[in-house]
Amino acid sequence: MAIQYSDGVRNAKQDAIETTISTAPIMRIRTGSPPAACATADSGTVLATLTLPSDWMAAASGGSKAKSGTWQDASADAAGTAGHFRIYDSGDTTCHMQGTVSATGGGGDMTVDNAVFASGQQFTVTTFSITDNNG
Repeated sequence: MAIQYSDGVRNAKQDAIETTISTAPIMRIRTGSPPAACATADSGTVLATLTLPSDWMAAASGGSKAKSGTWQDASADAAGTAGHFRIYDSGDTTCHMQGTVSATGGGGDMTVDNAVFASGQQFTVTTFSITDNNG
């Protein structure tokens, strides 16, 4: 049997992610597949750069944590198809989280209202959540 945690422990682990990354982190949406790990150099073209809200994730509940506030950019940096995102601390020095991007219903770790960006286009992150699986 695998080790299991209470919801309290799972929630604390999830809330520690937001605390570690910091308030108002920087998120970049890029083309292509994510690099092998957060420590690996950036890849793909930057399509958008967003400063996330100061309190960018809701408090964890049931071992899950969802985006908080509006994650939106009024003007995409470049044209292309979103493939992955990377979230850096507010000092923009360390990548702490990365994952795939798709349009709503496309199965990405994060979904946006339209994954095909035009330079200058407004877009919104529609869903983003993380879950600590138990087991």
